[in-house]
Amino acid sequence: MTFKVVQVMDQPGSALPDYGLMIAAEGIDVEFSKTDCQSEDAIISAAAGADVIITAATRQPITRRVIQELPQIRFIMSMGIGYDHIDIETASEHGVLVANVPDYCLEEMSDHVMALILALTRKVIKLDSMVKAGGWKQEPEPEMQQKVWPTMSRLRGQTLGLIGLGRVPRTLLPKAKGFGMQIVAYDPYLASEMFASLGVEKVELDDLLAQSDVVSLHAALTDQTRHMLGADQFNQMKASAYLVNTARGPLVDHEALCDALTANKLAGAALDVTEPEPINPGSPLLKMENVIITAHAAHASIPAFIDLLQRPGQEVARVLQGDWPVGLVNPGARDKYLQRFRQG
Repeated sequence: MTFKVVQVMDQPGSALPDYGLMIAAEGIDVEFSKTDCQSEDAIISAAAGADVIITAATRQPITRRVIQELPQIRFIMSMGIGYDHIDIETASEHGVLVANVPDYCLEEMSDHVMALILALTRKVIKLDSMVKAGGWKQEPEPEMQQKVWPTMSRLRGQTLGLIGLGRVPRTLLPKAKGFGMQIVAYDPYLASEMFASLGVEKVELDDLLAQSDVVSLHAALTDQTRHMLGADQFNQMKASAYLVNTARGPLVDHEALCDALTANKLAGAALDVTEPEPINPGSPLLKMENVIITAHAAHASIPAFIDLLQRPGQEVARVLQGDWPVGLVNPGARDKYLQRFRQG
């Protein structure tokens, strides 16, 4: 039997790998194609008759309509941790398996969060810019000593508030604790026993915002979490606090964030993700000295890219050979999947 596998891209010319040879190397007869798709119609057209979609298309979601118009689809593979661009409910209704790479770039993401926290609290970007502009610790009344040094702080004893306690923040925990930070977290989907086992204090969101010196976002993007941090939430935070977002841009109301920073209700922010992406070139955030933006690069490293070269192809081969994917995110689809494809 020949299986059709389509890799859907949303960025023309992307250098992501060709998984066809990897799947074929497992002894599977596969017809593989990689297509740039900028609309639902383009995805439906490219994947017509396909058994599998491999997608990193966060800007062109795999919607209810896409799934309904591709009745042959049995598996959707998301390249990376995130899968909020896939309609999981519809996939499950139709017996379509969905998987991600849950352990992809955990070290890179958590390293990046710590780097952003350190850059914010130690004013690394500001100091570098001042030196390159000719500044230094010189008398009389150096600008660094007057304006920058008083805003620098030590991490030991500060409170880090984690919104979401999934794999990335759990990987972050020992790194933050190594700097002497106290950790509190909000995650309504985890049992209290999990917090206790991780040595993290469980708090409600309002308490987290009020207590934290640094708030780091790690929540999934859903209709309920979109703009979960807005004006009301920023008003609850300390004026000396920092916001770090390496999760999804739309979790933060950027207009409200600009207002809070302009009114000195927050000390600063570091954003690896924005809304939209790329960030609007006219955004006031780009002109703020207390804002760091890193262009959705927190996942990047050579070891992480090697994982990305291997895991999606391995998962597709696993499913087409009759096994369950390791990174299955919708186990509720199994029964309908078995009914459709009569596999044990």
